[in-house]
Amino acid sequence: MKENIITDELIKEMANLGVIFGHKKSKTHPRMRPYIGLSRNEIEILDPQATLTSLAKAIEFMKEKIKSGGLIISVGTLPAMREAIKEFSVKFNLPYVTTRWLGGTLTNFKVIGQRLAYYQDLKAKKESGELGKYTKKEQLKFNEQIKKLSQVFDGLINLKRLPDAVFVVDIDEHDTAVREARRLNIPVIAVIDSDDDPELVDYPVFASDHTKSSIEWIMAKIKEGIEE
Repeated sequence: MKENIITDELIKEMANLGVIFGHKKSKTHPRMRPYIGLSRNEIEILDPQATLTSLAKAIEFMKEKIKSGGLIISVGTLPAMREAIKEFSVKFNLPYVTTRWLGGTLTNFKVIGQRLAYYQDLKAKKESGELGKYTKKEQLKFNEQIKKLSQVFDGLINLKRLPDAVFVVDIDEHDTAVREARRLNIPVIAVIDSDDDPELVDYPVFASDHTKSSIEWIMAKIKEGIEE
C-alpha cells in the first residue's frame, strides 16, 4: 500500500470520509484503547497510523492469498457496505454475501454446497427452456424458488470449496460468520471499529465499519493494493 506513510493531507482525507471516527467513548472495547488516537465530543478518533498500518498488513495477506489462487469470501449485509463488497468481489471473481449469512455456510459446507448446486441446476434448466415441459403452476413455483434462492446464492457461485480466508465488515453484525471461520481455523480479516474486540480477528483493519464513505475508501484501497 503506497499510503503507508502518514501525511496531514491523508489524515484530512480520512477524517472527511469518516474513516477514523469510531463510536461513543462509553462503547469503546478495552482492547481497542491502544488504537484510539483521541476523543472529541465523546466520540473516539482512531489513530490514523494504526489504520494505515493495519490496512497494509491486511492487503498484503489478501494479495498473497489471491495471487496463489486462494479463495476469500467477503461479508457485508448492511446497506452501507453491500455495494462496495459486491463490487470488490466481482472484480476478483470471489464469493460474497450481501443479503444474509446462511448459518452453516462454512461449518455445514456440504449441505450449503448441495443447495447451491440445486439452485444452479434449476437456473440452468430455466435458461435452456427445460422447465417448459411443466404446467404453468409448476413453472411459477420453480420461478419463485429461483428468485428466492438467488438472493442468498448468487454471491456464492464461486464458493467451490471452503475459503482460505473470510473478510468481514462489522464483526458484531456478522458474528455468526466470524464464529464459523474461527471454529474451522479460517483466517479472518475485518474492519474493526472502536467498539469491537480486535482479538477475534487475525487481520484487523482499524476504521469505521458503519460509515458508507469509510467502507468505500477501505475497499478501494484494498482493491488498489491487490492490483499493484
